[in-house]
Amino acid sequence: MNIVARLPHYAHLIRVDSLGKQVGTMLLLWPTMWGLWIAAEGSPSLYQVFVFAFGSFLMHSAGCVVNDYADRNFDGYVERTRDRPLVTGALSVREALWFGVGLLLLSFLLIVPLRNFLVFLLALVALFLAMSYPFTKRFFPIPQAYLGVAFGFGIPMAFAAVQNTVPPMSWLLVAASFFWTISYDTAYAMVDRNDDIKLGRIRTSAITFGRYEVIVVMLCHAISLSLIAVVGLSFGLGWVFLAGIGVAALVVGRVFLLIRTRQRAACWQAFICNNWVGASVFGGIALDYFVRA
Repeated sequence: MNIVARLPHYAHLIRVDSLGKQVGTMLLLWPTMWGLWIAAEGSPSLYQVFVFAFGSFLMHSAGCVVNDYADRNFDGYVERTRDRPLVTGALSVREALWFGVGLLLLSFLLIVPLRNFLVFLLALVALFLAMSYPFTKRFFPIPQAYLGVAFGFGIPMAFAAVQNTVPPMSWLLVAASFFWTISYDTAYAMVDRNDDIKLGRIRTSAITFGRYEVIVVMLCHAISLSLIAVVGLSFGLGWVFLAGIGVAALVVGRVFLLIRTRQRAACWQAFICNNWVGASVFGGIALDYFVRA
């Protein structure tokens, strides 16, 4: 089969076969954009925006490849994942891994023109976290916490790219991203919980938290938005920023109404809603700088 005929399978592998599946890229992108806009005081360069936007897509895509490689023997038993290319044999493991290497090489080439050694070092840490995350589901009871660290690492990279330093307050924004990731990825894990329990070899926060999962999700959302508010105010952001936080809180209310049903489809929608949480926070940050300018 020629490469053109195999393109749909590669698209499926990195979740670009449907726009709705790119929510993962957006959830990685939003915290990075929060950090980039704050670090640049609302005026990042076009290249900086391009690097972190396209870089988020490439890293998420590479993460999908590694995730499907790690779970290739389990995904066939989960309703949502049983048609993935490495499960059906549409792509070989070798093909997928070489494709993943290509994605990582492209992401590295993106940061070379920045000529920033600190960004490069942070990128290596981010790479290790992102590529090792899929394997934590074998032994760590809350792998979503590990993912939270990985998905927040674009924030210090953004500060390093703009300011050539990583101020202490930026790590508080990483903490906000950490709690947000636990909240939305727990809702995501609730979608597959019954299948994962039957399988018996996958650990997730939805299983670990048990009947308290809704409380934990909402608590993590509250902590995340509170930390974001503290960070924004410490950098001088004002009422427009706080309005964005308010809109995000309303979306979180919608998340609660969905996950309290504990139904598969509703939990998936709750996960999708988190894209609007991240977008609302970013909108508040960007518009606040724009209004003041």
